[in-house]
Amino acid sequence: MITDSFGRVHDYLRISLTDNCNFRCFYCMPEEEYDFTPASRLMQTEEIVQLAKIFVEQGVKKIRLTGGEPLVRKDAAAIITALGKLPVELVITTNGTRIAEMLPALIAGGIKTVNISLDTLQPEKFLFITRRDLFHQVRSNIELLLHHKITVKINMVVMKGLNDNEIKDFIDWTKHNPIQIRFIEFMPFSGNKWTSNKMFSLNEILATIAKDFTMLPVKAAPHDTAKSFMIPGHEGSFAIISTMTAPFCSTCNRMRLTADGKLKNCLFSDGETDLLSPLRNNQDILPLIQSSIWSKKKELGGQLIEHFEKLDADSIKNRSMITIGG
Repeated sequence: MITDSFGRVHDYLRISLTDNCNFRCFYCMPEEEYDFTPASRLMQTEEIVQLAKIFVEQGVKKIRLTGGEPLVRKDAAAIITALGKLPVELVITTNGTRIAEMLPALIAGGIKTVNISLDTLQPEKFLFITRRDLFHQVRSNIELLLHHKITVKINMVVMKGLNDNEIKDFIDWTKHNPIQIRFIEFMPFSGNKWTSNKMFSLNEILATIAKDFTMLPVKAAPHDTAKSFMIPGHEGSFAIISTMTAPFCSTCNRMRLTADGKLKNCLFSDGETDLLSPLRNNQDILPLIQSSIWSKKKELGGQLIEHFEKLDADSIKNRSMITIGG
C-alpha cells in the first residue's frame, strides 16, 4: 500500500496523457498559442504502462486518464487498450469531441464511465468559453455514450456571471437522462485569472437548485470528492465538488502523474517528484513514490489554507491546470 503520514491509503491514480488540447478554455489554458511539451519529454506508451503496473502492484485500484485532452494523443487507443488489461477500474475525463472515433478503443479498454467537461448548454457560450465551435459534436457524442450504456458524468465548472444562470438547465437535463451533473467550484491555478468574486460556492449552488427542486442527499462512498444528491422523479442526479469551501482532504486517496512523468501528491502541491527520468535510467522508482506520498500535506497542498475570499491566487506555486491533468 502507498500511504501518507496521516494514514491515508492512496489507491487512485490519475494519469495525464498529454498537455495538448483542441480547446482553449480560459480557466484552464488561457493562451491561444501555447508551448506544448515536446513528445520526447512525454511518457511513451510503454512507460505509461510500466509506471501504471508499479502503482497497481502497490494497491492502486482505479486509474483515470486525463489531459489536456487525452484523446488527441495519437497513441491514445493503444494506451487505453494496454491499461485495460490491468486489474483496475479504468475511467477517463475528456472534452467529448473525439468520442465517436475512439469508442471502439474505450469499449476494448473496458471503460464503463466517462466524465465529459461541459460548462454550458448554450452553443454561443460554448464557443466563447472553448474558442471552438464544437458544441453539437460534443452533445451528439454524449448521446452516443448513453446509447452504448456507458455511464456519463458531466463536469461543469460554475463561474459567477458566466454560467451560474444555467444550473437549472443542467438539472433539467437529468430529468429524462441517466447522467450525473458534477458542479465544480472554480479553483485557482497558474494563468487562469482566478478571483474570489468569480467563485460560485457549494451553498450558492444548493440555494439555486432549491428554488426549483426538492433535493435528497445520497450517502457518500469512501473517498468521494463530490457531495451527491438525487431529485425525486429524475432519471439522473447531481453532485457538487466543493474544493474551495468544503474540501474532502481527510479521505483523499488520489495521486497525479503528469504527462511528463512527474508525480504530484496533491492537486495543489507546490512540488513534484520526477519518475520518468529515473525510470529511463533503470532506477527503482518505488522509494520515490513512497517518499512523495509520505510527504503529502494534510490538506490542499498546504497552500489554500485561507478562506477563499482572502486568497491571493498569485501567491500559489503550482502548474497550470492543463499541465497537471486535473
